[in-house]
Amino acid sequence: MYVILSRIPNVPGIGVGNMDIEEVVVVRDLVKKFGSVEALRGISFSVEKGEVFGLVGPNGAGKTTTLRIIATLLTPTSGEVRVFGFNVVKEPSKVRELLAYLPEEAGCYRNITGIEFLRMVAKLYYKNRRDVEEAVELGIKIANLGDRIYDKIKTYSKGMKRRLQVARVLMVRPKLAVLDEPTAGLDVSQALSVRRLITEFSRNYGITVIMSSHIMSEVEKVCNRIAILNKGTIVECGYLDELKSKYGVTDLEDLFIRVVKS
Repeated sequence: MYVILSRIPNVPGIGVGNMDIEEVVVVRDLVKKFGSVEALRGISFSVEKGEVFGLVGPNGAGKTTTLRIIATLLTPTSGEVRVFGFNVVKEPSKVRELLAYLPEEAGCYRNITGIEFLRMVAKLYYKNRRDVEEAVELGIKIANLGDRIYDKIKTYSKGMKRRLQVARVLMVRPKLAVLDEPTAGLDVSQALSVRRLITEFSRNYGITVIMSSHIMSEVEKVCNRIAILNKGTIVECGYLDELKSKYGVTDLEDLFIRVVKS
């Protein structure tokens, strides 16, 4: 199970200059090879403070690899990634203090209850009992599981587990949320709720979000800017309206097809 979260109080060793920079994530000439397979072929992009940035592309395009490198879970073959000015390879502990990561396939402890899971996560990042309980209460609201929050996680459906994982990421209000397919396994209404939460937390708490999704309508409704990946390269990057105008299309799905097949 991946648990990489941000602590809300002041983070030791982080100066004002780092926290105030406008480019939260900077990726330069990023290459990642798995043996003879080149998953990323020198991609570059940046994510600005407070925005929701989307990575879209077909399966195998390099989206998850990119997110795992940003989250310090993979080491790049070459190139550089900085998060709030910190190098993800040279200063991974600083980066981990600032972000929360939600993988596409996130596991949960089966034999504890949902509320026990949220409290366990909160205690990893807060010493003050009040802070812990406030985070847990927020997590309960986000998960929206009703009385099932008191049941053991092994009794949860896939969608319920996903909502619990989304809750444990957002309840600590990280500086940067890295979300890989955040609505995976959710039904239409649940996915809509999660999309609204992402938008709300970004707007109200100033959280910067970088997310991947294969649901074009989801990206279109949530993201300010996007990067379209194909075969390990970025084939387009920019504001959605500008890209749609550039290609003469009305929605992201048509844009995606035009760009990937061009």
